[in-house]
Amino acid sequence: MHTDFLRKEQTHAGMILVQQQRYSVGELMGGILRLIAAKSAKEIQNQIEFLSTWMEQ
Repeated sequence: MHTDFLRKEQTHAGMILVQQQRYSVGELMGGILRLIAAKSAKEIQNQIEFLSTWMEQ
């Protein structure tokens, strides 16, 4: 999907990818909250973020 947007010279608000069944809902929300605390909407625009990067270790 990301590649299609770029190929068509379209923009998107950003995409967050995560392995759906690997984390609980609470863990997912924690990762999302850490991501949005660290990056602005502008910084995420047209980017892919892997939520596993933002999960507590």
